[in-house]
Amino acid sequence: MNKILSFFMLLLALTSYAQNAQKQITLDDIFKARRFSSRGAAGLHSMKDGLHYYQLKKDSLNVYEYSTGRLVKTIVTSKKLILPGDTVPIDMSNVKFSADESKLLFATDEEPVYRYSFKSNYYVYDISTEKLALLSKNGKQRLATFSPDGSKVAFVRDNNLFIRDISSSIQHPVSSIEKQITTDGKVNEIINGETDWVYEEEFDNPEAFSWSPDSKKIAFYRFNETNVKEYQLTYFGDLYPEQYKYKYPKCGETNSKIGIFIYTLSADLTKPVNIGIDTDIYIPRIKWTTDPNSLLLYRLNRHQNKLEFLLADANTGQTKIVYTEENKYYVEINDNFSFLKDNKGFLMTSEKNGYNHIYMYDMNGKLIRQLTEGKWDVTSLAGVDETNGLVYFMSAETSPLDRSLYSVSLDGKKKTRLTNQPGTYTVDFSNNYSYFVCNWSDINTPSYVTINKAGGDEVRVLQDNARLAPVLKEYNFSKAVFFSFKLQDDTELNGWMLKPPDFDPSKKYPVLFTIYGGPGSQTVINRWGAASSWYQLFAQHGIIVVSVDNRGTGARGEEFKKCTYLQLGKFETLDQVDAAKYLSTLPYIDKDRFGMWGWSYGGFMTLSCLTKGADYFKMGVAVAPVTNWKYYDDIYTERYMRTPKENPDGYESNSPITHADELKGKLLLIHGMVDDNVHTQNSYDFITALVAANKQFDMQLYPNSNHGIYAGKNTTFHLYQRMTDYILKNL
Repeated sequence: MNKILSFFMLLLALTSYAQNAQKQITLDDIFKARRFSSRGAAGLHSMKDGLHYYQLKKDSLNVYEYSTGRLVKTIVTSKKLILPGDTVPIDMSNVKFSADESKLLFATDEEPVYRYSFKSNYYVYDISTEKLALLSKNGKQRLATFSPDGSKVAFVRDNNLFIRDISSSIQHPVSSIEKQITTDGKVNEIINGETDWVYEEEFDNPEAFSWSPDSKKIAFYRFNETNVKEYQLTYFGDLYPEQYKYKYPKCGETNSKIGIFIYTLSADLTKPVNIGIDTDIYIPRIKWTTDPNSLLLYRLNRHQNKLEFLLADANTGQTKIVYTEENKYYVEINDNFSFLKDNKGFLMTSEKNGYNHIYMYDMNGKLIRQLTEGKWDVTSLAGVDETNGLVYFMSAETSPLDRSLYSVSLDGKKKTRLTNQPGTYTVDFSNNYSYFVCNWSDINTPSYVTINKAGGDEVRVLQDNARLAPVLKEYNFSKAVFFSFKLQDDTELNGWMLKPPDFDPSKKYPVLFTIYGGPGSQTVINRWGAASSWYQLFAQHGIIVVSVDNRGTGARGEEFKKCTYLQLGKFETLDQVDAAKYLSTLPYIDKDRFGMWGWSYGGFMTLSCLTKGADYFKMGVAVAPVTNWKYYDDIYTERYMRTPKENPDGYESNSPITHADELKGKLLLIHGMVDDNVHTQNSYDFITALVAANKQFDMQLYPNSNHGIYAGKNTTFHLYQRMTDYILKNL
């Protein structure tokens, strides 16, 4: 017995030594060495035949077999991308093929315009002749796009639309073959072929022109933003700071006037499309049908609760309404849409029955059938394989925490789940739907990337991230666990929790909430990265980290998501307070030490919880927060709140500015000083209210940084060091 006891005492000592010897996570590990970053299979794109894919590997663009991974051929190497008289090849990282796969288009020297858009020097490479040429010598271009037949490239420069003919020769660009389609483009007044700031940001749509399927026409947007009010940003670094002005429509203010036009190449003629007499509308999408003489337009009223599809005759510009959908809250715009071959109809998703599902319509807008149904959401269309009569989609049917791939037959009679592991899948199908790239992870397992057959069977592994397993063990990563609790009305909320690796249930631990909470979002989802390595750092310092998806978040049906309508911040804040109350009942939680941090909408939520929920949260870090929704852009905010004139109480009663005098805890307020999305005006006006209420706070500003706060050599690291120190000190 004594020998056995001695053995277990020795084992206990060795275990304790091993735990103490395990490495502590540092910010250098996370942000500089990137020691815990998982790898994927980036840049893998299907070739036209659907049996091969292309991928950039170091200095060559290669083609591989889906089934075996065998290298089939090298399309071009960097050595062939050197212009005459130069010694350095152009950048290969941003490339796309023409439809016939005979030419390549490279975007180089990228220069950001807004958050997602950029302008570049584009180059065209002819694969057969191995000739490389600058697309245009007249200045950087935006959105360069091959015509479907590969003979031309359309692009935007200086707010005007151009076409370059590349069918005969691309060796020597000359002005005679670069045709200017519009001439009235002017900064902060007229935009042709690209979207204004708010369309790009809120409709996820920087591109505002589209080739017809037969390459004979181009449909394009014209934005007249002359009467849209400007916002000014100040860039520092020179003797006199640079003032940058751009158009930003805030809630209730004037929008750009929209026009849709169709240019016919052979006639050199531009015709307007009839979008109706109401000019205070949105056209969030234009899509050529499979008929090159027919264009589909989305028309959305300003309240965003009525969506219409207009079918336009591309030769006359005349339109007719073929589909109408109205909603008591709002209609969300997405890209869950696909035309069927031979103009037989289209597939789309809608929440009109309370959950997001797939519907099939003919081209006159008559419902053919509903393909999916149930008390769960389709989260995206993954593809339509008409040859085999199948529609692929992602859904949250098994749980709002998970995403799985399904197929359903076009007749709606057969639905099959193709991925069966709990967790989150993302997929990318080959062009003929023979294969798909499958990326799976769960909250505690890094990405596992495979090639699968269309039916779901795994063909081979692209990336298993096995290298991370010993690293996570070496640094003693904790396992995140999911939990749920009920509100007084019996609504169940989901959360995840990350405990310290040496968790002792007899001790009391402080809690850090991580929050976003905005409409349709989710932070409580079963995928790698939800409980990030930064949160593991706090867990190692004896802090429990949690995240709770409040009402208003996604994948749980329309009523759960849209119950926050007209009152952004009200129910979300109540739910986070109830989460704190629930956690306070757990024996290992220190109810006097709750903190919260969030960015953007999460910053807004952090300020709401530190003011309206001041009795429960003792500290917070709010990054780039909205402090009154009247300061934010109109497309996003009016979708959920209508205008300040229509809904004054909704704006003011839920504004952290209104409740600044209720702040009790420690607050660190952070903002990028050239944030073109959530303006620093939000923080400044909140500061004014805090000062008036004699409330002390801490502040961190980042000059020349936008909403992402990453401008400068050390900005990201400095930001997270500041937040980490503040949380560890005050929680």
